[in-house]
Amino acid sequence: MELYRFDQACGKKISQFNSDFIMSRIIQLNGTAHIGCMYLEADGVVGYHQAVTPQILLIITGEGKVRGENNEYIKVQAGDAVFWQKGEWHETITSHGLTAMVIESEELSPSLFMTTK
Repeated sequence: MELYRFDQACGKKISQFNSDFIMSRIIQLNGTAHIGCMYLEADGVVGYHQAVTPQILLIITGEGKVRGENNEYIKVQAGDAVFWQKGEWHETITSHGLTAMVIESEELSPSLFMTTK
């Protein structure tokens, strides 16, 4: 399991085309990808299972805990990203709820764009 950041502090100011915003790069893909949004209510759980493909979990709101194969829970919150390799056992839990984007693809290399936590 690898932990990354994608919060505003990690981003770059974009001013092209009269723009004024911060962009935190996450990933670039050329192949097939599955992208979804997960909504975990209070006491929500994504049960302990093996990753079918490399995947990254981007915490958008709320907070929770994740664990990998070492069974140690690590707190995550908005702006954190968790990366699991294919076949890696993992789980996500939350007491108060969280919303997260999940990207699954054989081509994930978050270390090319994001800062480690």
